[in-house]
Amino acid sequence: MGRVFMKLRLMPRDVDVDLQALKEKVNSVRPEKVEIVDFGIQPIAFGLKALLVAAVMPDEEGIGDRLIEELQGIDDVESVEIEAQELV
Repeated sequence: MGRVFMKLRLMPRDVDVDLQALKEKVNSVRPEKVEIVDFGIQPIAFGLKALLVAAVMPDEEGIGDRLIEELQGIDDVESVEIEAQELV
């Protein structure tokens, strides 16, 4: 079975969201088989910054969807978008 790389963009609810605290929340809610391999910060506009999350997971049905659902459930997250997804 292969592995999937997924790059996600998390948009915070507002400019005052602590992105370091958000990183910790991401790590705490990720499904067991998902490995967070990197974080990045992307300036958007007017002081708003998105948190970029790079994750690697087994190529199992529904695991990426579970990750996205968990991330969308974080209080400080407005939206989650898939930027890239590929088999590795």
